[in-house]
Amino acid sequence: MSSRLSLLGLLLALLAAPALAQVAVTNAWVRGTVPGQKGTGAFMQLTSAADMTLIGVASPVAKIVEIHEMAVDGGMMRMRAVDKLALPAGKAIDLTPGGYHVMLMDLAQPLKEGDVVPVTLTFVDKAGKRITQEIKAPVRALTEAMPAQKR
Repeated sequence: MSSRLSLLGLLLALLAAPALAQVAVTNAWVRGTVPGQKGTGAFMQLTSAADMTLIGVASPVAKIVEIHEMAVDGGMMRMRAVDKLALPAGKAIDLTPGGYHVMLMDLAQPLKEGDVVPVTLTFVDKAGKRITQEIKAPVRALTEAMPAQKR
């Protein structure tokens, strides 16, 4: 009887605890660079099980890592840093060339096709709890376009 109660207690605790990986990250990749190039982009698709917000990014390959968006400003396409990116529950958010993306700036060294870049994503849920998730993004050739995504 006590083992059943212990098992039931464990199951209830697991069900009450928030999922550690509430955000599915797919199609992650980083665009390669040429010698001397100090910045590049990281791209991926984020799908959250619950309403979340991406509030930070970090990577050991760059001194500065920011969430950026491309937007038309005064008739010109411009890139700017944003503090956060909303992830509505169940909606896939694409970080793509020409849209929202992660900028890796002041790179420590060139990134070549075949390298793997660790990127730490920091999310906050509606209750204010921070959740970090590390991904490994392969480096693709400098000329690589966004890989086809499965929908």
